[in-house]
Amino acid sequence: MKRILAIIRPDKLEVVKQALEDIGCHGLTIKEVRGRGRQLGITESYRGHDYKVDLLSKTEIEIVTSEEDIDKIVDTILKTAQTGDIGDGKIFISPVEEVIRIRTGERGEKAV
Repeated sequence: MKRILAIIRPDKLEVVKQALEDIGCHGLTIKEVRGRGRQLGITESYRGHDYKVDLLSKTEIEIVTSEEDIDKIVDTILKTAQTGDIGDGKIFISPVEEVIRIRTGERGEKAV
């Protein structure tokens, strides 16, 4: 099993979520987060004064899935979240040792 952690633009959430549902990926966790990457934030102007915003609002999507579904899920996120501009986000993939469904006690991929 693998854990996919995608950091995307907040305005892309609904499109990504619908595309994931369309490919049969229903289980996910969404969080509103703030952070920065290589761009180190942005400079904005308000009433004639410039100020630096160094932590930008992003949306984090977390999915635990079987290894055979990784490419399909990652490709879907890439196609729907990508704008081509700086700040599109990142996707991290890491191993998951165990999953346990609390309600039934099921373990492993059955619990996902």
